[in-house]
Amino acid sequence: MKTTALLLATLSLLLPAGNAFAATTIAQQKPNIIFILADDYGIPGVGCYGGAYKTPNLDALAAGGVRFERCYSAPLCAPSRALCMFGRYAFRTGVLDNGCGAAAKPDKEVCIAKTLKQAGYATAVAGKWRQLTYFETKEDAQRWGWDEFLIWGVGGEKGSRYWQPALNKNGQPASVTDKSYAPDMFHEFVVDFIKRHRDGPFFVYYPTTLIHGPILRTPDSKEGGERKAKGKGKGDNTLYADNIAYLDKLVGKLVAAIDEMNLREQTLIVFTGDNGSVPVGTINGRPVDGHKSQVNEGGSRVPLIANWKGVTPAGRVLKDLFGFSDFYATFAELAGAKLPEGVTLDSRSFAPQLRGETGTPREWTYVQLGAQWYARNDAWKLTQSGELFDLSDAPFVQKPVFAGAQSAEAKAASKQLRAVLDKLNPASGETKSRKKVAGDKQQKKERKKAKKGATQTP
Repeated sequence: MKTTALLLATLSLLLPAGNAFAATTIAQQKPNIIFILADDYGIPGVGCYGGAYKTPNLDALAAGGVRFERCYSAPLCAPSRALCMFGRYAFRTGVLDNGCGAAAKPDKEVCIAKTLKQAGYATAVAGKWRQLTYFETKEDAQRWGWDEFLIWGVGGEKGSRYWQPALNKNGQPASVTDKSYAPDMFHEFVVDFIKRHRDGPFFVYYPTTLIHGPILRTPDSKEGGERKAKGKGKGDNTLYADNIAYLDKLVGKLVAAIDEMNLREQTLIVFTGDNGSVPVGTINGRPVDGHKSQVNEGGSRVPLIANWKGVTPAGRVLKDLFGFSDFYATFAELAGAKLPEGVTLDSRSFAPQLRGETGTPREWTYVQLGAQWYARNDAWKLTQSGELFDLSDAPFVQKPVFAGAQSAEAKAASKQLRAVLDKLNPASGETKSRKKVAGDKQQKKERKKAKKGATQTP
């Protein structure tokens, strides 16, 4: 009896330490990574940020993980996607706006998928690739680092991004009917990929086409919704709400599927948007300053939610500064991957913050669109032309601060941010937006060769 009692007492003492050890062990493992990127979706689109739209599944994801208050993308689709895929600022990659995606070539830029694949990850992309180009065949996918793909907007297709979509599945046109809805197809592809690679680790890049225009009815919209999309006012806003609700629904379905496969404790889920814009652009009733394509808070400040059960502290809200280039180093650190050599990265890992640690938060972040750019610290912003703005009331107002009226604090901020911009020296790189970028002739030859080989294969 004494021996049994002693054993039970010993076990009871070990249990708390054992639980802590288990949590630490989970955090040290290579997690599966699912990176969800919504299209044209700023912070006013998410309920838990104070937005006007209902997003119960995103809110639940944030409640069980970390919500980042100040994450900055570029104000347009292509530059944002280049930032997170390559971890480099626009003046280095040449992806300055939506007409410059071809500047980023797979022999020039090292995609995060390639870095993670070299660390043993199975990789897949499902959704919108479009502006970054060079992606039609399996061989193209391999150059970027993708094992499998289902993507919209490549190879010159002009089909819809929603109903009866023109999708490329692993180098071949995807089979669709008049009832096919692209967001559902992307979801099914992702879940199938996860099921087949559940033993992990895997990396899924999920750049859904929602909620970019044209704003059409969803499978859950009431009859007549598509007709309303062509009108103005209330009808448009109703359909926007429908699209946001469907995006939120698909996030919930994905989380449920991961739960069913008992993968939540092995999987980091990251959700963000590529730039700001929703019709009701308010936070707690106050209008945010600006929208998509504008180099200000409303154009670049986007939601960022991270959830890794057993690792991310539930309900944590961070006001650290984050930039889209930071996903690269973060995912690489979590994966135990080696960063590419001979490449200048503008990426800082926030993996420690995901674990509940302080980490090394940024003192500033950088945003660029074409020949416009700025550096921003905690409360101030300095543009390429030397304009200083007080951001104490951001994201609602940016107050210009004129040279003759600068306080000591403003002068110190201006000096710090000027030093940041001088060191980056964006003007020495790509700053002129080009609507057409010369393609890589060798890439074209290899694609033609691959297609010819495919047609000759029995």
